[in-house]
Amino acid sequence: MTHSPPLAHPRLVVVGNPANRRVAFFRDAVRAAGLPKVRVEPWLDVLRGGARFHPGEIVRLESPGEEPEVDRLLRGTDDPTRVEGTGRWYESFTAATTELARSVDDAGAILVDDPAELAVLFDKRLAHARLREAGVPVPESPTSGADAPAVRGWADVRALMAASGLRRVFVKLAHGSSASGVLAVETNSAGRVQATTSVERAPDGRLFNSLRVRRYTREREVAAVVDTLAPDGLHLERWLPKAAQGGRVADLRVVVIAGRATHAVVRTSRSPMTNLHLGGTRGDLGTVRAAIAGAGGRWADALGVCERAAEAFPGTQCVGVDLLPAVGWRRFAVGEVNAFGDLLPGLTGLPGSGAEGQDTYAAQVSALLRKSPSRTTRTTRTTGTSTA
Repeated sequence: MTHSPPLAHPRLVVVGNPANRRVAFFRDAVRAAGLPKVRVEPWLDVLRGGARFHPGEIVRLESPGEEPEVDRLLRGTDDPTRVEGTGRWYESFTAATTELARSVDDAGAILVDDPAELAVLFDKRLAHARLREAGVPVPESPTSGADAPAVRGWADVRALMAASGLRRVFVKLAHGSSASGVLAVETNSAGRVQATTSVERAPDGRLFNSLRVRRYTREREVAAVVDTLAPDGLHLERWLPKAAQGGRVADLRVVVIAGRATHAVVRTSRSPMTNLHLGGTRGDLGTVRAAIAGAGGRWADALGVCERAAEAFPGTQCVGVDLLPAVGWRRFAVGEVNAFGDLLPGLTGLPGSGAEGQDTYAAQVSALLRKSPSRTTRTTRTTGTSTA
């Protein structure tokens, strides 16, 4: 059934945490567009079964992060620095978004994003497989897909690395984000192991996220961290050598909105993790474009890889694609596709993207307004997690 609210004055709703800066940015974008005030439906109400929607409303999901009580309900702890609990978070989040979709649909409202796709995006194993099957270049992985072997601990990581011939891998929480629980693991021909990570292991064995990247140089230390993470689900990927800028490894976060790459930021670091909160710094996009051209490549082709990755998730309006440039700036792979990868304050759109002068939130509001009534449909009900 198709609902056609008048797009000149759409009634926008954002499901989010009211005090979250993401919600504030979206509200600002709606206000700047001259639209009626956006209504906020708190994640707490969603999780407690009290959310209500109305006919014709256009509902957008925002990240449930940065709210202790929401985190406690989803993950079982309100300590934002704790690493464990992502498996429970995933089960709670996917169940909540599936039920939310039913509520939106029953109310005659419109959900912007498909909860079945969110279930894939928030499982790195499923997302990797979907990208690979879509022909998007991704790092080699022995844990890609729903039928891949489970990783029960360090012994399994060692076995999978040996079977795949991989000496350098990223070990990631299957349902993690913001580099939480990520280890960059290296082995040599003599069997020595070391791992670079932001995970701090307390004396009692609990794991915490730290803003300081550290290196574990003893295999028993690496094993202890991995064994603690494993019950939440793990994903392994080949650690690809990346291009550099100014002597620092570099990658890009590219935001794709309604199928088009609109915003890009270069991230550089002296560690394998380029996340800005872990000491990464913004690089120079013009220098990247010049490096690609100097290597005989085209900037448009790099953006095209990101747009192909977004095409694998057609029911999701906006994604943040982590683009990994190989040494030499000629080849690119996709590390991850992030459902809430648009938090890039102050960044305006790429030339020729149609989002010039707009931040990521303003560009999403514009995309909603461009959407024709015939393409604005109610969300198909889903009853479980979609596999790739």
